[in-house]
Amino acid sequence: MSFLRPDADVVSAYLDLRARVIDLLVSIPDATGDLAVPHCPNWSVRDVVAHMAGVVEDILAGRMEGVTTEAWTQAQVDRHRGKTLASVADAWVGSMEAFDQVLPLIPSPVNSQLVMDAVTHEHDLRHALGVPGARDSLAVKVAVGWLLDMAEGRSPGLGAALHSSGLAAFDLLRVLSGRRSAEQVTALGLDAGLLVEMLAGSPLKPPVVSIHE
Repeated sequence: MSFLRPDADVVSAYLDLRARVIDLLVSIPDATGDLAVPHCPNWSVRDVVAHMAGVVEDILAGRMEGVTTEAWTQAQVDRHRGKTLASVADAWVGSMEAFDQVLPLIPSPVNSQLVMDAVTHEHDLRHALGVPGARDSLAVKVAVGWLLDMAEGRSPGLGAALHSSGLAAFDLLRVLSGRRSAEQVTALGLDAGLLVEMLAGSPLKPPVVSIHE
């Protein structure tokens, strides 16, 4: 059983998400780029945006060695260090034409993983900026589909159990992307130990101290 959404949904989800984040970036002063992002404790708002734009740059340039590793993502941050939010947003916009030709060609489930990473960081940014929204977006649903598939693959039956848990898609996104502490996971009625074990070895690391959104 797969929880992945159709490729057409994945493409639409990314395009909508990118438009939302860029609209958000052009609406805030550049000084907010220095705000810390609690869900990414070593990064600022500016760093998260650099990563989101940098993923696209690396895909277009074929820089995929070490993909998803800390070194790979940090290189994206370092590449845009010292730039304004507007200039990073402009770089992302500048990649649109080329990337929009490539996006439909990215195979499943990698395309859904791309959306999962991007929408996770959209909500990391929204939390840091105090601008919640888009919690029922198509991107959230696409991301949850990929995360449920990951859960099912790592612990057979877990994805199906989470899918039928009754939790909102946004809650599942934040739990399965490592944005909820064990305490918060337990409060949602889930087995925190099982979920922490399932995420072990992945870049998705639950916070030790609860971060409330």
